[in-house]
This record gives sequence, C-alpha cells and structure tokens, in this order.
Amino acid sequence: MVSARTIPVQLKDHKYDIVVQPGLYADAGQHLRKLTSAKKCVLISEHNIPPQPALQESLAKAGFTVGLGSIAGGEENKTIETVSRCYELLLRGGNIERSTPILALGGGVIGDTVGFVAATILRGVPLVQIPTTLLAMVDASVGGKTGVNHPDGKNLIGAFHQPIAVLIDPTVLKTLPPRELRSGLAECIKHDIIRDANGFADLEMKITRALNLDLDYLTDLIAHNVAIKAKVVESDPFEKGDRAHLNFGHTFGHAIENVSQYAYAHGECVALGMVAAARLAASLNMLDQTSVDRIVALVKQTGLPTSGLNLPLDQLMHAMLFDKKVKSGKVRFILPDRIGHVVIRDDIPENLVRQALESLA
Repeated sequence: MVSARTIPVQLKDHKYDIVVQPGLYADAGQHLRKLTSAKKCVLISEHNIPPQPALQESLAKAGFTVGLGSIAGGEENKTIETVSRCYELLLRGGNIERSTPILALGGGVIGDTVGFVAATILRGVPLVQIPTTLLAMVDASVGGKTGVNHPDGKNLIGAFHQPIAVLIDPTVLKTLPPRELRSGLAECIKHDIIRDANGFADLEMKITRALNLDLDYLTDLIAHNVAIKAKVVESDPFEKGDRAHLNFGHTFGHAIENVSQYAYAHGECVALGMVAAARLAASLNMLDQTSVDRIVALVKQTGLPTSGLNLPLDQLMHAMLFDKKVKSGKVRFILPDRIGHVVIRDDIPENLVRQALESLA
C-alpha cells in the first residue's frame, strides 16, 4: 500500500495539513475529528460525483451527523446564483453553526464555489477541501482562494478562506476522464516551470506514467506539486508578490476561457497560455529557444493543445485588460527567464502580445 504524504501549510495565523493517500476516504472522519468538536458537518458534492460510501461511513463513525447537498459543476455554473442556492440549502436545512465544517467534494469549480460559500455564510465557517480531479488536487484546493465567475471575467468575485484540511485520495483519478487528467497535468507542468527545473526534467521522462494512471507515481507527483504551491502560498498568502508566479500561463489562459465561453477546459487554456508566454519571453530575449521547445514538447506529449486557437484577437486582448491580475491599468505577465524561474513583467509591447497569441493559431 502506498504510504500517506502529509504536506503542512504554515501561515502566520493559520496552519493546516494536506494529506495525500490512496484510500484516504476511509480515514477522513478520523482526520476531521482531530480538528473539530462539531457534531455535524455538511458534505456538498458535484451532481455527477458517484456516491462515496467510504467517506460518509468514515464521517459517521467519527461521530458526525452528515448533511448532504449537491450542485452542478462546470464553469457555467460557477456563479453567484449557485452560491445563493447553497445558502438556501444550508440555512433552510438548519443546524448549521459557525463551528460546522463544510466539506467540498469535487473538482475545482466545486472547491472554489463551496469554498466561497464557507467563507461568507455566517461570516465564515470551517472548510475542508476534498478534491476529486487532478487539477483540483494540485492547484485549486490549495491556498485558500475561493470565488465565482462574473460575465466580465473569471474569478472576479471571491475571498481568501483557508481550509482546515485538504484530503486527497488519488484512487478517484482512476475514473477521471482522460481530458480532465491532462488538464490537471498542465498545472503540474506550470509548477515545475516556475519553481523546479529538476522536477520539469523528471516530468519529461515520466509523463507517460501519469497518463497511464500509475498510482504510486501519481501520489508522489501530487505531493510534489502540492509542496511547491504550499511554499508559494506560505510566503505570500494574499497574492501581493511572488504568489502571482502561480499565474504563469493564466493571463493568456483566462482570456481564452472567457472569449471561448469555456469551450476549452481550464488546463487546455493554461497549456496554450504557457506556450504563448514562453514564446513571448523568447521574443523579449528572456528565454532561450531550447527551453521554449522543451516546454512546447512536454505540453504536446501530455496531449494538451499548443495550436489550433481560432478566436478573435481583439476580443482576447480586451479580455486581458479586464483580468483581475491587471494592476494600475497594466497587464501583468508571468514570464520564464529559464525553466524553474519566472519574473513579473508589466511593460510588454502590445504587438509582441499579439504575436504570441497569433502563434497559437
């Protein structure tokens, strides 16, 4: 049996553990009981998530009365209206108190939406993230960002609300559609580009093991990525500095998501965004062509898109101006100067940004 990996997140005023372990659902109640004396918890899952009897049995065995609810997944449902429905579920169901933990079971949309509900209902209740997609495991569930979309852009409404625990069971990835698995691997590539050149080289050699759902490797890969993100979050919990590095590929990617009306999966947008950002960095003489080629090759090997984008260029440029990462009216780009290191730039000529987008066609 693969042993558990525990990654501590130590913020100035809040500490919690991220536990990665195959079969973890059977121990979830035990983990949660160590963190709270509450008699009730509420488990909110995605509509299409299969029942997780081991998880519910574990919570009941630990003495919790488990309230259940579900909401629709998908970016189109990541809205204030969905948040309002969650409020009704929780408040009309009764018995929710400020000590009542809310458990978010699902992908990144569920984690973000339910996390925002937990951040705002009763002015904040405990949150436990239980991600079921690779993307949510290595990215969305870690760091305390919660929120929903607005017609003008992605994640424009939200709050920072750190969980009391993140419980990750990689065995659920066995039922994950291949497109969703690849989407999560985009964030793994991102983490290594911004922080770990050796990790990137290792991923180049072992990406097939991830695509083949090698559980031992996936457990290590998830723990590796969670550790990278946890360190970044610890140093900058409210994204006032280096945490912005985690947005590598996302300035382009969020524009693609918004203009395509989420026809592309999030990881596919990040993949295209990373390719565009790498090429933009090369056009600025920041990044050597060999590194650009390695990034593009790994994205391709993962089965993610590196070309074929057919969206109006002016709309993409406009969407970037309304991204939440814009500061003082300037679009900020996270660009690599080598694999394993990135810098923030807000002085990029518009024609070079357009060229980078055009290269994705």
